[in-house]
Amino acid sequence: MTIHAGSPTAEAAVSQKIIDCDIHPKLSSANDLMPFLSQRWQDHLKTYGLRYRMGYQDGNPYPKAAPASSRRDTWPAGGGLPGSDVGLLQSQLLDLYDMEFGIMNPLWPTGQGVLGDEFSAALCRATNLWQLDLYNAPEPRLKCSICVPYENGELARDEIRHYAGDRRFAQVLLLSRTAELLGQRRYWPIFEAAQEARLPVGIHVFGYSGQAISAAGWPSYYIEEMTEHAPSAQAMLASMVFEGLFERYPGTRIVLLEAGLAWMPALAWRLDRLWARMRDEVPHVKRPPSEYLRQHVWLATQPMEEPDNKRHLVDVLDWIGHDRVVFSSDYPHWDFDDPRHALPPHIGPELKRAILHDNAAALYGATG
Repeated sequence: MTIHAGSPTAEAAVSQKIIDCDIHPKLSSANDLMPFLSQRWQDHLKTYGLRYRMGYQDGNPYPKAAPASSRRDTWPAGGGLPGSDVGLLQSQLLDLYDMEFGIMNPLWPTGQGVLGDEFSAALCRATNLWQLDLYNAPEPRLKCSICVPYENGELARDEIRHYAGDRRFAQVLLLSRTAELLGQRRYWPIFEAAQEARLPVGIHVFGYSGQAISAAGWPSYYIEEMTEHAPSAQAMLASMVFEGLFERYPGTRIVLLEAGLAWMPALAWRLDRLWARMRDEVPHVKRPPSEYLRQHVWLATQPMEEPDNKRHLVDVLDWIGHDRVVFSSDYPHWDFDDPRHALPPHIGPELKRAILHDNAAALYGATG
């Protein structure tokens, strides 16, 4: 449920602690990473720039309907992009809602998905240092995500191991639209290292696969792009289940970000039905798919579906599991969710507290 917050001085703070699982800090450009790159990679960035698996290198793979996809009031008065001003982020989000902590998920240009594995790894390391220096150091409530060069599983594993045990980092961050489906074995070193470090893996919708988001080609409209995030996440989860990822790495914890959540029960039912009839094709999948999803997957609230009958959404939460939903605001984006209004009114105080705080506290407990 989207509510644009007004002036922080005019709004009363919520009455309980909140953990926000999706906050977007913002790089103005890749040049912001220069201080954190070696001379070799500074020269490379200046000479060649960033290249992705895209037909039009200067085009934007994500069609936006609002400048920087952000709320108008999140643009810093002193200049810069929404999400780039720590002080404004504090006043509009952390302080206004009395947040215990929030998890940063930087999206672009972090180095993830960049062509050239070593260059991608260097940019990801720079992004991780940038998060620490520009955000976590002045505001420890802002927890970092380990950005990794996910198209090279071994280099991604190295980056996770580099920060393993550093409590300033809450999770590993991947994007959902990878070159191949994330359950495939080329990506398994990522989940191996995340399991070793006992870190959740946040997977944010979007990415640089170079392939259309739909199974039938490129959409015409922004509204279609937004709609297709959920099906792309479903394909990713099916891959993880049927490739045997959760059997191989039973400590894996996946947090889906900005994928919605109402589709999860239907996906679980469909996968169970197919597995019951075709399980001999995948004997390494020992249990019904719904059990893996229930055990290994958490869903962030934003953007939560809003049926006319609010009771239907309560039913969905019952089916998913009350302990598998965590709150996310998506600050500073235009579809930001205000925690005072984001949850359906019919849920009780215990479930509200679980979603706004307790579930994330249990999931990310070591970082709090």
